[in-house]
Amino acid sequence: MSEMSFEQMLEDSFKTIRNGEVVEGTVINVKPDEIALNIGYKSDGIITRSEYTNDSNADLTTMVQPGDTMQAMVIKVNDGEGQVLLSYKRMLAERGNQRLREAFENQEVLTAKVAQVVNGGLSVVMDEARIFIPASLVSDTYERDLSKYNGQEISFVITEFNPRRRRIIGDRKQLLIAQKAKMQEELFSRIQIGDVMEGTVKNVTDFGAFIDLGGADGLLHISEISWGRVENPKKVFKPGDVVRVFIKDINDKKIALSMKFPDENPWNDAAEKFAVGNVVTGRVARMTDFGAFVELEPGVDALLHVSQIAREHVDKPSDVLQIGQEIEAMVVEFREEEKKISLSMKALLAPEKSEKKAAESDEDFADVDIEAVGKEMEAADEE
Repeated sequence: MSEMSFEQMLEDSFKTIRNGEVVEGTVINVKPDEIALNIGYKSDGIITRSEYTNDSNADLTTMVQPGDTMQAMVIKVNDGEGQVLLSYKRMLAERGNQRLREAFENQEVLTAKVAQVVNGGLSVVMDEARIFIPASLVSDTYERDLSKYNGQEISFVITEFNPRRRRIIGDRKQLLIAQKAKMQEELFSRIQIGDVMEGTVKNVTDFGAFIDLGGADGLLHISEISWGRVENPKKVFKPGDVVRVFIKDINDKKIALSMKFPDENPWNDAAEKFAVGNVVTGRVARMTDFGAFVELEPGVDALLHVSQIAREHVDKPSDVLQIGQEIEAMVVEFREEEKKISLSMKALLAPEKSEKKAAESDEDFADVDIEAVGKEMEAADEE
């Protein structure tokens, strides 16, 4: 048997490597744009800046020191200059892909920071492996602007894994749906009619506001916002407001809310405050041809009939009064069960006519058909 040459024995003493293999070595030299690594092979391994980091301006001397031990993936056994070309980034990406594969197979929930908001969704990076979350899978509600997610940590599951086609798809929407379903179940298990709760205004419409109760939304109808008249909920609430409400009704998964707390009902002490003969102050809230409705306090309106505005004849209330005007009048009728109050400004005016004329004028109110006026008031309320 022929003896091996020294060169052959030296070469055989080195391990063999192949493309795609992960090797470990010791840093022997670092330049701003390159790392030299002793990997126990006949040639040193080289990691360029672009194969170490995505930062094209990074100074590698501040990131790696001679003597450090690190791993990298073999890209080329011979880069043409007798050196082994290595990649730290690709090694991390391969490990990241393996991590994502396991997460995909086990339907594991992952959490990572959004690296970039891209056209059509979000880009998330884990160990150099990139996951794309389409806009339709970012939230359980439509969101036009996704910029608020940039740099945020979000949780998701992998629903499609195909690294060869660079197609790794994440889904955040299903987690939100599942979370809300659980919160909804917990909420309905503990709430009942009459419960007082705090909620957050989620959306405001012309007919009311939707309040997030922490698991389900409740509807606060415009008629339940206040004991007084509310013209437009958008003038009262804005999204994000925290409100105190009570549950008025629960019908399957629908929750009706109210802010008209019984102990705050202005009619509770109305009999005393607005007894016949009391002089009261109010604001003209609205007018009809037969009279003006005066708000004595939120939730308590009274009718000032056109015949009771002045001692002289008045054709229409709008000829004398204005919306928003504050007036003083005497309560001449109080019907608690029907929640009807009638006022008279004329009763406070000093007589300026003969006794006969004054008597005729005072009889104007007595001639009013109370039942007909009541129907007119009800019709006006419905409007």
